[in-house]
Amino acid sequence: MPKPILNYSRINVASQTKTGKSMTELQLEHNIRFDFSLTDESGKALEPVFGPGLTGLANLGNSCYMASVLQTLFTLPAFRERYYAPAAQHWAACTETLPASCLECQMVKIADGLCSGRYSVPRTKSETTPKSGESLQHDSPAPVFQEGVRPASFKALEGKGHEEFASMRQQDAEECLAHLLTSLRRAQHAQGTNTGGDATQISAFEVEQRLQCGTCGGVRYRADAQDALSVPVPARKKSTDEDGKITYEDIPLSECLDMALGSEQLSYRCPKCAKDVQAVGGSRLSTFPDVLVVHAKKFTLVNWVSTTVDVPVILPDGDTLVLDGYKGNGLREGEVALPEETAAAPALPTFNAEAMAMLAGMGFPEIRCQKALLATGNANAEVAMERLVAHMDDPATMDIDAPIQLPGAGASAGPEPSAEQVAMLADMGFTSVQASKSLRKTGGNPERVIEWLFSHPDDDGSSSSAAPTSDSAAEEKKVVGNPSLPAKYRVRAFVSHQGPSVHSGHYVAHIRQGETDDWVLFNDEKVVKADAESVRTLKALAYMWVWERV
Repeated sequence: MPKPILNYSRINVASQTKTGKSMTELQLEHNIRFDFSLTDESGKALEPVFGPGLTGLANLGNSCYMASVLQTLFTLPAFRERYYAPAAQHWAACTETLPASCLECQMVKIADGLCSGRYSVPRTKSETTPKSGESLQHDSPAPVFQEGVRPASFKALEGKGHEEFASMRQQDAEECLAHLLTSLRRAQHAQGTNTGGDATQISAFEVEQRLQCGTCGGVRYRADAQDALSVPVPARKKSTDEDGKITYEDIPLSECLDMALGSEQLSYRCPKCAKDVQAVGGSRLSTFPDVLVVHAKKFTLVNWVSTTVDVPVILPDGDTLVLDGYKGNGLREGEVALPEETAAAPALPTFNAEAMAMLAGMGFPEIRCQKALLATGNANAEVAMERLVAHMDDPATMDIDAPIQLPGAGASAGPEPSAEQVAMLADMGFTSVQASKSLRKTGGNPERVIEWLFSHPDDDGSSSSAAPTSDSAAEEKKVVGNPSLPAKYRVRAFVSHQGPSVHSGHYVAHIRQGETDDWVLFNDEKVVKADAESVRTLKALAYMWVWERV
């Protein structure tokens, strides 16, 4: 509005103060109310810490899930060596026009911001006024925290094209980790960069899926690559207070692991018995990662809404986890592998006999008559004949006398890959030949396609045949993780969540410092030395634990 009009109305813009709040500000203040206390048992404010590796991340509005994941990743040596140490080399070699469009550039920026220590300094006097909701977390006088690095360009790029992560809504930290690792692998392959190795592989391992028929005793094995081990957490009620708040029994982590990596009865159609039978299915660990991420599935349905439950999960003594007893052994001596399931070849439909006779009487070959009837709904000879005549000279009719190929025929049930599918994979840096082969091998399943491409880095696709083929157990496959024993781990970090759902509330990360063994709490831009009691309590209530192999 023009200034003269404002002056006439006695509205002085310069003296106006904001009295309302946006939805983002209101939601952020609401989430901060989920109290991760910044005071110790005696009520004394926890001590802010500063220095390299102790830099906070400012909350951009429901970005605490992302901050917790990034803080956890960049405390691991593999990510520091991959993105912080070779930063100068990437700046010199990057071919992207805009750094905001390069995920590698954004990861290097985040690494520099978190690891260098340049931004890990107390706020200046003018910056120490508590922000909205901050005063709710500690008594006055408030400790002086950092301003925090603002990862706005990273969040915009990482969430680009994703319905959830591109929004300002709260997200699941475990889903964020999975999405980030997948994005980093795609970006690294597309750019052909591998300076310092592939840091995303430190969390990769294989889960052995075993199935045994209860009738013939035949077995089938399959190895699936994963980046996190999700474990169910049983919710056994212990008591309910006067306000209706439920307290749950403590659950040992070993019980959760037994449930996730145990056996179960299921119904199955055995290809050898050729009938529905009872079978035993189970999971074990084929290989072990350098860094194991364990995700606690603490959910229950309340009024058809997925709600988190605060079930304490008790970690083993000394925060040390031994997984030797969960090692899978593959096909054992004396076991007989079940035959591969093959889909029955689809039969040709019953063609309209009267229409076939009329078309054949006009001199058209039988195969052409059948194809014309298929294309026109197998209705009548007149429509089929019009199609035959109209397409006599089309280039697409060069193979008109070839046998009919029905969908699902051949060794694989998937149709020929579409141009859109091939183009999407080509945008990730794969050749069209590689893309076509991977789509045929996996039946077009998006998740399996990516897994197949990354597990066959040396396959240029040149041996791909026109007919779709299926994966075989004998096919060479890149193994992720390390199968050697012992598999012993120690907790390095854990991500905690408070709130009614993983898509609301607040996330923080506790990280054990390698040199001193002290725990540090990363709560957005607030980085403080954690007290032993809060670590003990929150460790049991964690949503996600990160274990380092020792």
